[in-house]
Amino acid sequence: MDAESSQVRGATTGRVFSCGIGLLAVLLSAAIFGFFYAWVCSTMWGLDAADPRVAIPAMQAMNASVRNVVFAPAFFGTPFALTLTALLARAHGRRRAAWFFLAAAISYAGGALAPTLLVNVPMNEALAAVAVPTDLAAARDLWLDYSGTWQAWNLARTVASGAALLLAVAGVASAVGGRGRG
Repeated sequence: MDAESSQVRGATTGRVFSCGIGLLAVLLSAAIFGFFYAWVCSTMWGLDAADPRVAIPAMQAMNASVRNVVFAPAFFGTPFALTLTALLARAHGRRRAAWFFLAAAISYAGGALAPTLLVNVPMNEALAAVAVPTDLAAARDLWLDYSGTWQAWNLARTVASGAALLLAVAGVASAVGGRGRG
């Protein structure tokens, strides 16, 4: 194999690897967006409609179960996959795609990951530490104090992760379309 063939093969392998990581970044972004979205449009509405003496232990159980090996790649892997894809796109001369992926990483890290770690998780841990009140009024007060704030922050996470997904898709489209070298 001559040097030129080796160089072409190496460039092709690099683009295929970059494309694979880019698609993984989109998949992870879609998974985490869907996770947050499900809480917005069904889970919390269902819990709000339930007796708070049922909603509180249900939320405690869901929060306890979410930290698992199936959830972790989407939650923690998304910013790394987006950032790696940005770096690879830049290395292959796809500057516009790199900017889309970098913007996606920033959107997710700042708008979804950070609020989760700084707001939602501490709220979940505080809820986990309380005994469910047997008195309906006390349970309702506890749930209303928790649910409204939790949902507002979850909506922010949903919007940020949705933006990250759209930016990642734009990054793939830009890279595949061959535009954005400048």
